[in-house]
Amino acid sequence: MFKIINQDKEARTGILETAHGKVETPFFMPIATKGTAKQLSPEELEEVGSQAIIANAFILSLKPGLEILEKFGGIHRFMKWDKTIFTDSGGFQILSKNFLHKADDKGVFFKNPYTGKIQFYTPEDIIRGEEVVGGDVCMALDYVPHYGIERKAIEECTRITHLWAERCMKVHTREKQLLFGICQGGTFKDLREKSARFIGNLDVDGVALGGLGIGEGRELMVQAIETSIPQIPEEKPRYLMGVGSPEDLISAIRLGLDCFDSRFPTMNARHGGIFTAQGKINIEKVSYKNDESPLDEKCGCVVCKKYSRAFIHHVYRTYEPIRERYGSIHNLYFLQNLLKEVRESIKENSFDQFEKEFFSEYKLNEKKKTVFTYH
Repeated sequence: MFKIINQDKEARTGILETAHGKVETPFFMPIATKGTAKQLSPEELEEVGSQAIIANAFILSLKPGLEILEKFGGIHRFMKWDKTIFTDSGGFQILSKNFLHKADDKGVFFKNPYTGKIQFYTPEDIIRGEEVVGGDVCMALDYVPHYGIERKAIEECTRITHLWAERCMKVHTREKQLLFGICQGGTFKDLREKSARFIGNLDVDGVALGGLGIGEGRELMVQAIETSIPQIPEEKPRYLMGVGSPEDLISAIRLGLDCFDSRFPTMNARHGGIFTAQGKINIEKVSYKNDESPLDEKCGCVVCKKYSRAFIHHVYRTYEPIRERYGSIHNLYFLQNLLKEVRESIKENSFDQFEKEFFSEYKLNEKKKTVFTYH
């Protein structure tokens, strides 16, 4: 299911085998919450280098509904994507006032945003839904705490996450569908250690680090990762949920992470944030009005091959709807190509040099060094 090909200190590259093919690690998954990525077709996702995507089985169970997905035989045929699909469980929606009504040991009361109706879901309900949706990797239901709440509340969220993970594992029966557990613990070292150890020791196929990238800042996020990884068996893939800036992917891979997802690339594209080898730029700035160069000189995406910064600046400043497509195609290509280069550097035992060269060019925003939110 998961095989490590080479390890360069803590950074590692390998193969995750799923029912819809092999995925080279480390890899990044674009978000396809409702069965489609923002602004890109499945064909374009493949063209930018995506090996896998992540959808949200809970959201899909509300609309179009499990009956429709079952009729199509699952999400792959429904959305016409024949590569790997992860499905999230709805745990992240616990952070949202639009969804969460209340939760306890038994399960969670979610408010349907489409109808306003409140409905109760057990971990067993969530797993059955994920099995119908039919992703290659399904995530156990977890209780995601808000950053900054008191320790006692985070302890309770962690306890419930463990209880729900065990229940998810007991009812998961779909053949060839992998199940990943999610550990929590906030930014408390002992809770992170306890949760990573507990989830890692369950008979799950992979372990995700949840509840990060939600405002805790770079330093605390790194500490949580460093605390968690030693508790997770080496043979299990490690998944950092919701983090997706170029600089943080590089840093997390150095610590030993294997897979990632985030809305960060497409969210930035919607607001003019463009990834380049020199750092993220705001293409709406007037300084790009007459710039004849591509978004990134080293980029091979179709946008950089055809258009200038001046033209992309123009479509953003005139609010042309296509601007988001151009920005999203470029940002996703940039990330996928970056991770392709990372994988090669790990295979060649030259990741340290790759990281050094990356950060020698890439300018970090001072504000981003302290507090950020990805998901």
